[in-house]
Amino acid sequence: MNDDQLMRRAVESMPRAYAPYSNFQVGAALLDESGAVHTGVNVENAAYPQGSCAEAGAIAAMILQGGRHIETIAVAGRGEGLCPPCGGCRQRIREFASPATRILVGDENGIRQVFTLKDLLPASFGPDNLG
Repeated sequence: MNDDQLMRRAVESMPRAYAPYSNFQVGAALLDESGAVHTGVNVENAAYPQGSCAEAGAIAAMILQGGRHIETIAVAGRGEGLCPPCGGCRQRIREFASPATRILVGDENGIRQVFTLKDLLPASFGPDNLG
């Protein structure tokens, strides 16, 4: 699966988000080490801190299906500004990715910017720090 196709999967997921409070739908799609694609959406909650991000949903789907490494992840949201992973999701991605893992950020028009995890989370703490 190429980058554009992965972003398309993230965009296609967006309408399934549960975002009645912010009306800000986010979709994520990731490619794991076996070539499988896993998607997720943001899920809000009336108790705001209890919501979950699209990236977290995609990672959970990957784990459920037996994947353990993110090769590439695409995150899609609407608006003029970029919709990169939040700080918590950057750390979640780090658990299952390498510093060189590519993070595609875009919207319905396609990929707007490409980062590496190292770009978004420099000098990160991860599993390798624990021995």
